[in-house]
Amino acid sequence: MIIFNKAEILNMKSQTVLLILAYYMFLGQVMFSQQAILEEGFKETTALFKNQEALSVKLRFSAKNLREKTNDSTYIMSTLWYNDKGAAWDSMNIKLRARGNFRRDNCYYVPLRIKLKKSATKGTIFQGNKKLKVVLPCLEGRNGNDYVIKEYLAYKLYEDISPYHFKTRLLELEFLEEKGQRIKKHQIQGFLIEDIDNVAERVHGKQIKRVIHPLQHDPTFAVENAFFEYLIGNTDYSARIQHNQRLMFIEDKIIAIPYDFDMSGLVNTHYATVSNIQNIPTQIDEVTQRAYKGYNRDEALFQKVRQTYLDHKEQFFATIESLEIYFRDPGQFRTAKEFIEDFYEILEDDKKFERNIVNRTRLK
Repeated sequence: MIIFNKAEILNMKSQTVLLILAYYMFLGQVMFSQQAILEEGFKETTALFKNQEALSVKLRFSAKNLREKTNDSTYIMSTLWYNDKGAAWDSMNIKLRARGNFRRDNCYYVPLRIKLKKSATKGTIFQGNKKLKVVLPCLEGRNGNDYVIKEYLAYKLYEDISPYHFKTRLLELEFLEEKGQRIKKHQIQGFLIEDIDNVAERVHGKQIKRVIHPLQHDPTFAVENAFFEYLIGNTDYSARIQHNQRLMFIEDKIIAIPYDFDMSGLVNTHYATVSNIQNIPTQIDEVTQRAYKGYNRDEALFQKVRQTYLDHKEQFFATIESLEIYFRDPGQFRTAKEFIEDFYEILEDDKKFERNIVNRTRLK
């Protein structure tokens, strides 16, 4: 029988802790290097999204005509003026349509889809983009602009964590609203979202338009995705029916890419509601409460993804801090930052992590 004295036992415990820490540091380095390798193999991002300074643009159209005369296949003609890097203003003819059924009926500003001609974009910062989404505030007022910044922040956080994401760019937008014979000017914040066809081309993937059960998705990216939706407190999505998720086939893997985060607790718009998909309202009452919607996976995978998010904590908060200057209400910035801090309180506590995430997974 071998007997260890107290000093030897303490030394052995210290060595064990050091080995565990070394393992997680190695695991984090491996995952960071894997992401770097993935991104190095991608096609270069278009100039529009490579530059991350807020782009100054002007749009002129009738909001009434946009609502009444456009649909998924019908556009109205308009003009886009833009000013990149403080240069002279330039313009191009574009086509516009409204997006989103809810916001078409309930918001003053309707989200847009822009269609661009290849010949018009040649030699401009828009070259390589045929279609773009434009996210705008729902209503007038400073909180509406801050909601836009918080949704933009959500896209940026996912860009930090996953190589498979939509590129975005902030807009300082002057909306020249045609109201009969007069023009009403609106100064609002917005952002552009890369089209899914551009994402597919950039990451060498192929878009999947049929439903594939999430348990057939790549396990690591599926759990990263579910953790992210939990991070921002979003229930308004379904990987199972492709609601606010786009599927890609990339390097023999099926990967879902999330989008549309305005119903999340992080953004917390005045119209945000808890999704009734998966009977979530029985778990939480409001969007600022979190509910994990991911599927049951091997526990080692949960720990692996957990460590990935812990490794990205400093990067996440650097991203948050970088956007503080765009908030009109300092309180909106503080609540957004605190919301992400709450996520890390759960992630850093073993019992909270098990209770709120591991024990909340879906079986089918």
